[in-house]
Amino acid sequence: MLLENTPTLETKRLILRKFSLSDISDMLMLYGDEEVNTFLPWLPMKTEKEISDYLNHVIFPCYERSIAYNYAVTTKTSGRVIGYVHINDIGGANDIGYALCREFWHQGIAFEACSAVIDRLRAADWQFITATHDINNLSSGAVMRKLGMTYRYSYKEQWQPKNIMVTFRMYQLDLDGTERTFNGYKSKYPHFVEKIVQA
Repeated sequence: MLLENTPTLETKRLILRKFSLSDISDMLMLYGDEEVNTFLPWLPMKTEKEISDYLNHVIFPCYERSIAYNYAVTTKTSGRVIGYVHINDIGGANDIGYALCREFWHQGIAFEACSAVIDRLRAADWQFITATHDINNLSSGAVMRKLGMTYRYSYKEQWQPKNIMVTFRMYQLDLDGTERTFNGYKSKYPHFVEKIVQA
């Protein structure tokens, strides 16, 4: 795994780059949308101060690490921030997370952005990545399968800070050709295996 911190990536329609303070108004449209945040781990952010605090206390500290992948997804046409892709728990689950503003759903943008990040991780000699989704968030699972990820198991977690019980499906993509399963969620939460159609 090479040491690099959120190198800028470019795709046909997108530029993936680090977040900046100038993104606050765009981020408020994303992080403050109730529907977008239905299946995300945090509560919707309703003020620019909340976004600023999130940048200063969560995102910007990532950019001080030797390895980080915490991307603002922007359009080439406008430069507007329309979503994010990030990797959590680097060296553990290597969990990829993503979200988009509602107006950009169902256009293949999440797949395009995540594919760019995965290609970069593969070039940086990462062994594997994981991803999880709420069983009710079928669209997210479809993106995972399109990315070539395969279902491994499901688990139940009392999700914070929303304090709700959620059943998650865990997907994984082995980038180095070695078959393995990350069992970190299994060891922490009640788990089981469902019959998932890998299509």
